[in-house]
This record gives sequence, structure tokens and C-alpha cells, in this order.
Amino acid sequence: MSNINDERTRMLVKVSMLYYLDGLSQIEISEKLGISRPQISRMLSAAKSEGLVQITIKNPFSEEQEHERALVETFGIKNAVVIQVPGEANQQAIRSHLGRASAVLLDSVLKDKDIVGIMAGDGVNVVGEELNFFARKGLRFVPMVGGWGAEGARLHANTNARLFGEALKSPYYQLNAPAIVGSAQTRDVIAAEAEIAEVLQLARSATVALAGIGQVSEEATIVRSGNFQKQSIAQMKAKGAVANLCTSFLDREGKIVACEDETRMIGLTVEELRAIGNVMAIAHGKDKIEAIRAVLRGRWIDTLVTDVETAKGVLEFR
Repeated sequence: MSNINDERTRMLVKVSMLYYLDGLSQIEISEKLGISRPQISRMLSAAKSEGLVQITIKNPFSEEQEHERALVETFGIKNAVVIQVPGEANQQAIRSHLGRASAVLLDSVLKDKDIVGIMAGDGVNVVGEELNFFARKGLRFVPMVGGWGAEGARLHANTNARLFGEALKSPYYQLNAPAIVGSAQTRDVIAAEAEIAEVLQLARSATVALAGIGQVSEEATIVRSGNFQKQSIAQMKAKGAVANLCTSFLDREGKIVACEDETRMIGLTVEELRAIGNVMAIAHGKDKIEAIRAVLRGRWIDTLVTDVETAKGVLEFR
């Protein structure tokens, strides 16, 4: 079973391979992974002192990193973290593995005064549960979408933002609005309220974002929350939608599918999400392979965290 030490080792190995085998400079690695150059230098020193870098790089994650490289090269994203989980692992165990890997990645990326945009969903929630590092100075967490109704409140963006803030003893904000309302006009009125507008603008100003990737099906969180009817999902599928990211829906090519439901939603669109510049998405499972591939093809995210089996499915999907 992977743990924080395993995930830390994984990051040290990745940086070492880029430096020693691929010949990238520390500045190039910093730009590629979104990690500060001083942090890259410290990681390279740690890799040497801990025996990971000798004549060759000891790499216990060769299969995973083969898939990571394939994802980066195939879809043009900045980074990918692919984890191997035991064959007998259940969904809860896989969830925990992904959370730990994502938490270590987040630790390597965050800087002082970062604003972290937080989405709803279980993929983001588990990262908050696995946080185990010191906060940066001036760090803030802000939700990027309103609430999805009473059911599943544990996974609301507000709940996730509070979870991160409390874990790292940092300020967090709350978006006191529903994720979807009855009409576009109502959405505009609510979004214009000073308190709501302030939080949404802060979310747009985020320097790092964490999001999940939703499939367009009756099993999706947006349907189970009670906010979307099965009929609406059927209509979106008929239009070609296969993925849900923030308040937007995407087709197989990663292009936005225009729909009336999106005009009633309070939160960031995928265009606003992409503008953040360092977007991490956590997603796994056979039922999400098509959705993940759509998001990658649209280049809406910068980093994907997933497991080996899902990565294989995404790379092989036709």
C-alpha cells in the first residue's frame, strides 16, 4: 500500500529522471512541473542523499512513469501522476492512494500567497483528507462552484474548501449560493450579489486549482445530488456530451457542448478554469475513461492524477 513516503519518493524520482536522463535544466523542470527552482534543487539534493541517484536512478515506478510520459506526450499536458495499486484493492483503497499522491503533488506545487480554487466532488475531497504538510504563508482556499443540494453535502465545494483550510490552518471562503438555479435570469441576479461576486472573482484569480472530472450519466454526482434530472442528462448525451468539468459539458473532442442547464449554473466555466494556469484533476475508473480523455483532448487541465488501469484505458480508448 502506498503512503506519503512512497509518494514523496515518486516525486523525487520524477525530478531526477528529468534532470539526469532527459537533460533538462532546473529552470526547465521548474517551468514544466510548476515547482519553484529552489525546490527543484532541494529535491535533487534529497534524491542523492537518500540514494535514489547513484550511477543510475533507482526507479520503483517505471511502469507508472511510462504511462505518465505517454499521457504527457499524447495530450500535451504539463504533468501526469499515475499510481499502481494492488490488484485486490477496492474502490476505497484506490481513492486513498490517489488522495495521497495528489496531496504530495500539491505540496510540491504550492507557494506562499497562492490562492487555491477548489471544486466539488469526491476526488478533491480525498486530497483534503490526506493533507499532511506545512501551509505556506498567505495561502487561501476558495470554492469554484455553488452547492449541489442537500444530498452529498460532504462533497460540496464549500465543504472541500473548508476541509483544506482547516487542515492547513489557512483562510478559506464560502460560496453561499446553489450550483444551479431555475433560470439564467435568476443566476445573473444571484451572481451579481456583492458577497457572491467577490468569491467568484477570487476563484477566477486562483493560481492553482483542484478539480474532479465527471462523466455524463445517471450515476454522475450532478444527477445523484438531485439538481439534474435524468431527462436533462439524456438530452446532453444526445448532443454529444461525455464529460462535465466545473459548470461546463464537453464532447468527445473536448469541445464545449452548449446547453440551457449551463446558463443556470453558478460557478466557473472551463474557460475560466483553464485561465488559472495550474489545474490539477483527480479522476479514475472505467466509467470515467471517455470523460477523462475528452478533458485531456480539450487541454482544459495541466495535470492528471489517476491509476494505471485508468491511464491504460485513456491511452487505448478509441
